[in-house]
Amino acid sequence: MKAKKLLSKETFALISRRYARARKVKEAIGAFHKMEEFGFKMESSDFNRMLDTLSKSRNVGDAQKVFDKMKKKRFEPDIKSYTILLEGWGQELNLLRVDEVNREMKDEGFEPDVVAYGIIINAHCKAKKYEEAIRFFNEMEQRNCKPSPHIFCSLINGLGSEKKLNDALEFFERSKSSGFPLEAPTYNALVGAYCWSQRMEDAYKTVDEMRLKGVGPNARTYDIILHHLIRMQRSKEAYEVYQTMSCEPTVSTYEIMVRMFCNKERLDMAIKIWDEMKGKGVLPGMHMFSSLITALCHENKLDEACEYFNEMLDVGIRPPGHMFSRLKQTLLDEGRKDKVTDLVVKMDRLRKTQLVG
Repeated sequence: MKAKKLLSKETFALISRRYARARKVKEAIGAFHKMEEFGFKMESSDFNRMLDTLSKSRNVGDAQKVFDKMKKKRFEPDIKSYTILLEGWGQELNLLRVDEVNREMKDEGFEPDVVAYGIIINAHCKAKKYEEAIRFFNEMEQRNCKPSPHIFCSLINGLGSEKKLNDALEFFERSKSSGFPLEAPTYNALVGAYCWSQRMEDAYKTVDEMRLKGVGPNARTYDIILHHLIRMQRSKEAYEVYQTMSCEPTVSTYEIMVRMFCNKERLDMAIKIWDEMKGKGVLPGMHMFSSLITALCHENKLDEACEYFNEMLDVGIRPPGHMFSRLKQTLLDEGRKDKVTDLVVKMDRLRKTQLVG
């Protein structure tokens, strides 16, 4: 293969990704080192790719070990190297390690850029450390590093979810004066902030403003509103909002509505929404199947439950264990052991095929 030049660096990167996803860290690292045996010179970009592969496969601890072992011996780290580690530790919400990497990066002479600051601020927001997140925001402004729309979204989303509405509104106003055009994700963050504080009229006014500005609303906007209306037990209003959507619902929207009607024991409406969805060519996901089948079991409508269960298997989606157990037990309680046997056989057949969902 070497003589025919069939190998490239991308080949080794692909092999490494496969190993990393299978949690075979030693083999993943070894695949990168094999490059040199085939005449490829390992460069900083290759080491960064190895760090990224490990971090994105939830092996950031191993990525950190590789970094600590190889820096300045095998390669010179750059801002991207540190950013990869920041993102990995940020995904783990390990703020201690995020701060350590940030400190080391600065000690090595690399000032955080907008990407690094975005990762740090987002991690602190997800960990509900908003004072620290705002401190980093102020730090980046003092260093003349212009915040991105993504950073404003992180802060508005986080502060809004904690019902710190005034703070969320302040960052929305700052985003308006940042020089970046306002986009749907920023408006959606504001809609969510109003919803968390039960200021639904303000949320609706924001949706109207989005229309005027030509930036939505999109399905995500409606999903946010529907989620909060249902949380506040305003299901009638939620259905009215769903009926007047100015964009096409996504599978997520349909799932929210089907689950709402199942929880309200309105199976007729849940199936009506389901049929609307199928009529538009949208395929249901595992959670939607689970909600409907569980509700049908609760109502003892076992023939319909089995019908949807078979449909689920036919499209290659393996049902969650708790839902399958519920269906089996309900069938057994009704003396339908033969039907349980049929479903178990079909499940075994599915286990031997490639799965989705």
